[in-house]
Amino acid sequence: MSAIEVTSLKKYYGQLKAVDEISFSLTQGQILSLLGPNGAGKTTTVEILEGLRERDSGDIKVLGMDPWREGYKLHRKIGVIPQGFRFFDKATPREAVKYYADLFNVKVDPDQILREVLLEDSRSTIFENLSGGQKQKLGLALALVNNPELFFLDEPTTGLDPQARRTVWEVITSLKKQGRSIFLTTHYLEEAEKLADEVAIMNKGKIIASGTPQELINTYGSGKRQVMVTDSLEDVFVKLVGTPIEDEGENIDSKKKK
Repeated sequence: MSAIEVTSLKKYYGQLKAVDEISFSLTQGQILSLLGPNGAGKTTTVEILEGLRERDSGDIKVLGMDPWREGYKLHRKIGVIPQGFRFFDKATPREAVKYYADLFNVKVDPDQILREVLLEDSRSTIFENLSGGQKQKLGLALALVNNPELFFLDEPTTGLDPQARRTVWEVITSLKKQGRSIFLTTHYLEEAEKLADEVAIMNKGKIIASGTPQELINTYGSGKRQVMVTDSLEDVFVKLVGTPIEDEGENIDSKKKK
């Protein structure tokens, strides 16, 4: 069963083919990572999946629903962490969880949710005093408030030090073990290789390769094997796209549904 099913998705802005007839699926209970340089069409794709942007054509089902036509219903079943997550500077994690619970009109145990994301020891620390990793874990906690079936994680570890990044990975792995589905966009190839069941590489609006990390390495890697040296997903990405993932600039304007 698929948590996300996309067929021939298209979104153009004049002559700019932001998303050019792409197809992919996310199996329920798995992690799919969408990789690509800035300007590849990742953000447009994610916003369409979340019901924030209308597509030009193509068929999409997210948890069996059309995200544009059934957005309100869908939003109660998904958890979203936007890139560069922020919250009120003077609010504590515990207050933040209670605030989100009120927004969704649900009853939750804030301490239990904070334990789930390894943040219980900082539950009384105001947001501006949290570390980068703790702030991202709070984002995960808030995404859990409505008990979602599917998470959209947009660059969840950008700017974090390696240790903080790995603690966030622990939380993401734990969510997967609970049977939740995760759609992950990331600039860290190691992150995708470590966490994802399936990877789709996007460039200039098209998905140019997809499969498990190991399938991509086997297909597009150099094939060379030396003592302690093997190909990685980063080698595959550079070979397919022609540039490291961090090097290109954003060039797509945002036109969101209000």
